[in-house]
Amino acid sequence: MQRGNTKHGVALDERLRREDEIEARRVDPEGEGDRTGGAPVGMTPDEVEGRSNLGRYIPKRCLPGDRDALIAGATELAAPDEVLDALRMLPAGTRFETVNQVWAALGGRNEDPARRP
Repeated sequence: MQRGNTKHGVALDERLRREDEIEARRVDPEGEGDRTGGAPVGMTPDEVEGRSNLGRYIPKRCLPGDRDALIAGATELAAPDEVLDALRMLPAGTRFETVNQVWAALGGRNEDPARRP
């Protein structure tokens, strides 16, 4: 039985390598590297999922923004009740710059930069 060449060719190999690098940056944008269960240092996988779910319903145009702006944006995106209820618990009059700040204000933990490898 004769085997063919297992390489894709230079152009395809290069494209696949670039796609892998792009995916790695998307998953680990700051090169944190040492993760546990896919979660950055200082967070559990459930916390990462919770923050990500919250972020899905906060439009970029609403940041920076206050509680009312975040609720309005999430409502436009048909956020589930659990997300809207969480946003309603944010303090009035506070302006949030990032989803991480919103997550932290709701009691969530973000990455721990002091524990970066």
